[in-house]
Amino acid sequence: NREMNILSFNVNGIRAIAKKDFYKDMNQLNVDILCIQETKSTVEQATEVLSSLNGFHIYANESKARKGYSGTAIISKEKPIAVTYDMGIEEHDQEGRVICAEYADFYLINVYTPNSGNDLRRLDYRQQWDASFLNFLKEKEEKKPVVVCGDFNVANKDIDLARPKPNYNKSAGYMQEEINGIDAYMQNGMFDSFRHKNQDEVKYSWWSYRGGARDRNVGWRIDYFLVSEVLKSRIDDAYILNDVKGSDHCPIGISLN
Repeated sequence: NREMNILSFNVNGIRAIAKKDFYKDMNQLNVDILCIQETKSTVEQATEVLSSLNGFHIYANESKARKGYSGTAIISKEKPIAVTYDMGIEEHDQEGRVICAEYADFYLINVYTPNSGNDLRRLDYRQQWDASFLNFLKEKEEKKPVVVCGDFNVANKDIDLARPKPNYNKSAGYMQEEINGIDAYMQNGMFDSFRHKNQDEVKYSWWSYRGGARDRNVGWRIDYFLVSEVLKSRIDDAYILNDVKGSDHCPIGISLN
């Protein structure tokens, strides 16, 4: 039973990142499964870009409501038992934000959680999304444990962002309503794999493009692997790959035994 390396990466446009070091980075990382968010492309475009990484089965979802927006993909060396798209809830299924791949002993769910927006215009919608997505995860968990990864668009605690005080209850990504949303996943049988393995290590997964934030490491940890409690002993490592460039996010990963 060898280690399985699963990565999650908000690429901020799959066609844009493909012109950078994306292929080289992914080949070096020895990935078994890669979950991608924000492809900003059609299924065809994402498939075309990802087919240049040899040896993977490719599954992509696209936004129907707005072209070139949102979008997710999973690429996997092992062929999943089954792959499903979206949550089966009309209002939540317009933007291509969810893919679920079933493996022998767990479901892997890739999610790109809606952003509340700079003006918090979608904060109400975001709360409905979190409640619906939690239900979706619990339904899956009745059959098999769940590994859910992606861009959750929220920092969970003060340690998860460089400037908690000026952002708390003022900025999308650190509103109490959003924090309640991610807390609810963890109060309902999931754990934050990075915190489980790295306790109080300060590491971020997203930096604003403004003001040289990444160079100064003024960041946020808003990308997660949340995992069903029953799988805790199988998480050998959980990590954040700060050195991988090409997006405003960096990849995060887990090693599963």
